[in-house]
Amino acid sequence: MNEKKFLSYLEKYHLWLKDHKDKAVDELAEREAHAKEMRKFNQEKLLKMTEEDFYNLLSPLWAMGMWGNKHYKINTIIEDNSLELLRVQFANLLYGKETLAKRWDEFRKKIKGIGPGIMSEILNKAYPDQCILWNSKTKNGFTILEVPNTPRYDSAMDGNMYFHLSECGKKMLDFAKAKGYNDLENLIALDYFIWQEVQKDTEVIEPKDVEVPKGKKESGFVHNDIRDKIKDIGECLGFKATTEVTVANGARVDAVWEVSIGNMGRIIYVFEVQTSGSIDSLILNLMKAKNNKAVQGIVAVSDTEQLEKIRKEVEALPNVNTDIKYWDYTEVLEVHEALQKANESINKLGLVPVSI
Repeated sequence: MNEKKFLSYLEKYHLWLKDHKDKAVDELAEREAHAKEMRKFNQEKLLKMTEEDFYNLLSPLWAMGMWGNKHYKINTIIEDNSLELLRVQFANLLYGKETLAKRWDEFRKKIKGIGPGIMSEILNKAYPDQCILWNSKTKNGFTILEVPNTPRYDSAMDGNMYFHLSECGKKMLDFAKAKGYNDLENLIALDYFIWQEVQKDTEVIEPKDVEVPKGKKESGFVHNDIRDKIKDIGECLGFKATTEVTVANGARVDAVWEVSIGNMGRIIYVFEVQTSGSIDSLILNLMKAKNNKAVQGIVAVSDTEQLEKIRKEVEALPNVNTDIKYWDYTEVLEVHEALQKANESINKLGLVPVSI
């Protein structure tokens, strides 16, 4: 961490608090109230929660801000995972006996459609002295303050990385108090400080690209993160989007966007994410998907190096070399973040009734 920069922002924040005391008190009190409500979900309640309870757990989260129709999004999470699995995994994430890193990794491995934003916000509200809230604003703040190993994308956020960032947050609190700044009481207050003072800085420097993880576990996290974000993008664009779908005989694909056009039938777009494994298998799966006449587009998603390898393999296949489209996974993540910001801004207008 750049201590000089951190001290400069602490001083600015301290002065801002003096001039905006009522605003800060009200907004911090609102955050603490949200945290208090979240902490009512003890282990017993999580293991018994109904669909309404699950809605009440997720809907107030800032991480849900990109969804105007929260009922629709939460219902798709239930459909993709089952309420029973969600009960067990949320209870384990918050109250399990394993280390936080292991509980985090198990949750990410077993639950679809819920990423680090929701996970970290719930943990932050449950354990404001131990767990950091992680989103694009936190990333910007950590990047500006030159916190080491700040990840650029959620795909790098395994349990060890989340634990590392939480420890960095705690060290920031200790440093501030040691320098006489007692405004940051816990990691909820640290998030408010970053949101209010640091991340607005126009001189944001992107963190150095984190190398795509090569291990089996880490590749799985990257794969699932990209898959789920492709689904989110499709939903934002108005498609019916699903993951892990069989679209033709022998073709089970990572993500599908689907739309019905009047009485003319369906149009389907298919996406296969490649982070490890056989390129030939990916190509074969996309070729089989084309056997479904409703499939109008097949897309391979991977990093730049892998996509070039896929292109070279496909060049020798005249029947599909013009059919397959290519999408770099970094562009998927950037599109998702841009749509998230746009939707959050639009949703603040309150154009979609909560009851819909």
